[in-house]
Amino acid sequence: MSSLRVAVVGAGPAGVYAADILTKSDVDVQIDLFEKLPAPYGLVRYGVAPDHPRIKGIVTALQKVLDKPSVRFFGNVEYGVDIKLDDLRQFYDAVIFSTGASSDRQLDIPGIDLPGSYGAADFVSWYDGHPDAPRTWPLEAKSVAVLGVGNVALDVARILAKTADELLVTEIPQNVYEGLRSSPVTDVHVFGRRGPAQAKFTPLELRELDHSPNVEVIVHAEGIEFDEASMAAIRSNKQVEMIVKTLQEWAIRDEGTRPRRLHLHFLEAPVEVLGSSCVTGLRTETQELTGDGNVRGTGVFTDWDVQAVYRAVGYLSTHLTDIPFDHVSGTIPHLAGRVLDLDEVPMPGVYTTGWIKRGPIGLIGHTKGDALETITSLLEDAPSLPRCASPSRDAVVEFLEQRGVPFVTNEGWSRLDAHEIALGAAHGRERVKVVSREEMTSISNG
Repeated sequence: MSSLRVAVVGAGPAGVYAADILTKSDVDVQIDLFEKLPAPYGLVRYGVAPDHPRIKGIVTALQKVLDKPSVRFFGNVEYGVDIKLDDLRQFYDAVIFSTGASSDRQLDIPGIDLPGSYGAADFVSWYDGHPDAPRTWPLEAKSVAVLGVGNVALDVARILAKTADELLVTEIPQNVYEGLRSSPVTDVHVFGRRGPAQAKFTPLELRELDHSPNVEVIVHAEGIEFDEASMAAIRSNKQVEMIVKTLQEWAIRDEGTRPRRLHLHFLEAPVEVLGSSCVTGLRTETQELTGDGNVRGTGVFTDWDVQAVYRAVGYLSTHLTDIPFDHVSGTIPHLAGRVLDLDEVPMPGVYTTGWIKRGPIGLIGHTKGDALETITSLLEDAPSLPRCASPSRDAVVEFLEQRGVPFVTNEGWSRLDAHEIALGAAHGRERVKVVSREEMTSISNG
């Protein structure tokens, strides 16, 4: 059998891990990674807060995969716009979709669409310098509400609460620094519907809140409650135990004098964003635990004086052209990574991995096991896969050139990477991101 040709759509961690596992198999394989952005790494580059350098250290491992001779990168190529499934099938024996989840899940409460109410994913894209995000962000509120108690919620709250100068050592672009520097914020309120034992953030994310010399973390003690399920979770899960211990310690300590305050509220469910023409407040209903870790409303409402609301209640994947999609779960229907058609029959040679496969849950490292399942299915199917009509490695290059797609290659990404590192070195920083898509592609293509 000649080399197995595989296209991976999406060059974030999930797609790169899938490519890595394939290269380590016994099958002779050629892999092309297609990414709609001019740079690879997806969530690591455009979803992780800039003050998390150790998490971004995963880039080193991902780059080693891109450097393998059997792996090529095609950036600035958007599936469904520049290339479609029938085109990929012409050049590849199998196609893996790993496009992740980058949109905000909706929260159905009155006033959520008012000006001043934002999705966390959009804000993350702005402060991470995503090329398709706005260059400016309306940071005009003195008091802000963040809805949700996952890692993204804490990232958003931390970036909002920190001073711009604290973040100047990171890779944030100049426009993000200027925006944050003008922010008048003094208080950021994080609201969780359930109790502290049900929080979704990690102990590391929680402890990092308290590292800023300018941000006082205040845990409101009235929400630190536990039921039978909470106690069981504390006893059985070391991470939950660490989170609860930290929150309890913070709840009883004396308030300090740092100029900005980050408040953590538990057992407060958002029920309405207040305002007529813009956000003027948030109404929450106090909850009580029901014994099984769930909650019910108490009928006690509180109006909070905030001028902006950020919902961090989860990411959502986007429906891909010619690929079945479950709009309720926001995932591609699959069987062990094999994409299922409308009759629940596997589509020959079409696979999926990552968040668009299992939903936006788990940390970046969890995608490795997910990718292994998908690649195992692909390799089992390999002997019976219909072979592509145009197996030459040059065929897809010629196709993209004929389409006039200004794609970015491995070499182009290396040029952009070196350029950003040089920009950072001039200011004593590790890197400064280039934001404009046009500038990114121009630098990449020399």
